[in-house]
Amino acid sequence: MIFPPSYFFFFFSLVLGSIISISSTSWFGAWIGLELNLMSFIPLIALKMNSFFSEAALKYFLIQALGSVLFISSSFLFLSFSSFSMLSILLALLLKLGGAPFHFWFPQVMEGLKWPQVFILSTIQKFAPMTLMSYLMINEVLIKITIFSAILSALIGSLSGLNLTLLRKIIAFSSINHLSWMLIAISISDTSWLFYFFVYSFILLSVTSIFHKLQTFSLSSLIQSDQNSIFHAIIISLNFLSLGGLPPMTGFIPKWVIIQIMVNLNLLVPLFFLLLSALITLYFYLRIVITLILLFNPILNFNMKHKSLTRNPLLSLSKVLFQLFSSLLPLM
Repeated sequence: MIFPPSYFFFFFSLVLGSIISISSTSWFGAWIGLELNLMSFIPLIALKMNSFFSEAALKYFLIQALGSVLFISSSFLFLSFSSFSMLSILLALLLKLGGAPFHFWFPQVMEGLKWPQVFILSTIQKFAPMTLMSYLMINEVLIKITIFSAILSALIGSLSGLNLTLLRKIIAFSSINHLSWMLIAISISDTSWLFYFFVYSFILLSVTSIFHKLQTFSLSSLIQSDQNSIFHAIIISLNFLSLGGLPPMTGFIPKWVIIQIMVNLNLLVPLFFLLLSALITLYFYLRIVITLILLFNPILNFNMKHKSLTRNPLLSLSKVLFQLFSSLLPLM
């Protein structure tokens, strides 16, 4: 069981907070939704009396509280100083998202979480701030600041992920890199970033569910886990390649759409940095994938665990088919 039954109330209020925030007609209502979302996620982090969980919960609370204070203070100034207020709200939302240059807290908090909480922090917790950020994309200055933040996030998320062996930090910097694509998409249109967000969420759900089942938190423990069949290695490898955006995997489809839109809008300089960062992230994904493929043989496998992924073969097969979905696009 991922959560104790009593914690499903907090998960429900977490989703409710996001819904209140994105459907509010005022900044004050949006702030209430963000606060409900924050206070619901703290108990989900501290599932057990553990120093790592407590540290992650405290760091997350302090950063989100700082962002909330900046958010509500800026909204009070909206009628008198609208331009400054909108800029401050944008910076507060970037701080809540963990986008560069306010990314410093995200990998540290991620390191103290379990895999289900990693998924929630990387997807559900980002939905409301990104939706509120899309409401601000009516000002040219704010659009340029968002594009600049996207370029920084792309470079930091790709370069900082090199030479890492801890899987949660790799996923954290990968999330920062994917956030750069979503920030660019937010500055372009609502449809493109929503499409990218949902595809990324499904891929990350597949990755985190596998890691949670194997209870692996580092590259060495992943290699030593149950990889004694080629099918298991293929599932994890396809998920990583799709997360990296390698064609013809499903993760390439939203990137392809955004690339075409950016070319049509002559956003060639941001596109160069995004593509460069995508190649760098693909490098450290390929490093993991090649290791998995080489060690799928039982003779080469230093297998210390016996946690099979084939208890639910239909679920495993659905993960494979989802990652290969985009290969059917030319036929369509």
